[in-house]
Amino acid sequence: MKKDKHAVLSILRDKILSGALAQGDRLAEIPTAELLGVSRTPVRIAFRALEQEGLLTKLPRRGYQVRQITNEEIAGSVEVRGVLEGLAVRQIVEKGLAAALLTTLKECLKAGDELFAERTFNEAKIQAYVEINRQFHDCLVKGSQNHAIATALQINEHLPMASVNALVFNPEQTDREYERLYYAHQQHHAIVQAIAAGQGARAEALMKEHAQAALNSYQQIAASGPSKTIRTG
Repeated sequence: MKKDKHAVLSILRDKILSGALAQGDRLAEIPTAELLGVSRTPVRIAFRALEQEGLLTKLPRRGYQVRQITNEEIAGSVEVRGVLEGLAVRQIVEKGLAAALLTTLKECLKAGDELFAERTFNEAKIQAYVEINRQFHDCLVKGSQNHAIATALQINEHLPMASVNALVFNPEQTDREYERLYYAHQQHHAIVQAIAAGQGARAEALMKEHAQAALNSYQQIAASGPSKTIRTG
C-alpha cells in the first residue's frame, strides 16, 4: 500500500517519540524516503510539518535534526489543548447545539464506526482516521462560536504533539494502534452523547480526559523505547 503524507507523518512521529529517531539525529530526505519505501515528496512535506510542530529543527545548510523535547513540553501543550477544547464543547451546550453541527458530528462518528468495523488497522486506515479526527475536532471548535479558542489553538499547535493531527502510527504494532485509536473513537461517541444531552460540564470533562488519553499514549510510546534504532542522515 502506497504511503501518503499522513502515513509518513504519523510513522515519523512514532519514531521520534519512541527514540528510534533519537534527539540530535540528523535527517535527510533521500535516506528517510528509502527507509520508509516512499518518494521524497511525502518525506519533504512531513519534515516541514514536523518542524512546524516543534519536533524537528531545520539545519542551516540542508536537512533537519531531531529536536530535544522534554516530557514536560509535551504534557503542557496537550493539557492546554484539552482545556481549550473542553471550553469549546461546554460553550456549544451553553449557546445551544445547532442541528447542523450535531449532524456533522454524527457523520464523523459513523465514518469512524465503519473504519473500525474490522479489527485491523493499517497505513491506509490511518490516512482516513487523520481526516475524520481533524473534522471532528474542527467542528467542535467552530461550533463553540468563540474565535478566541480557535486562535489560541493555532498558537498552541506549534508546540510538540499539541495538534489533533499529531497522530502516531507504528506499522509493526498494528494491534496496539487499533486498540489505542479505537479507544479515542469511543471517547468521541461519549463526547457527542454528552453534548446532545445538554451536559456541558460532563462534555468538558470528557474532552479534557480525551486529551489526557492522548498524552498517556505518547508517554507509553516513549517508555516502550524503539523496536530498533535507525539513522537516516
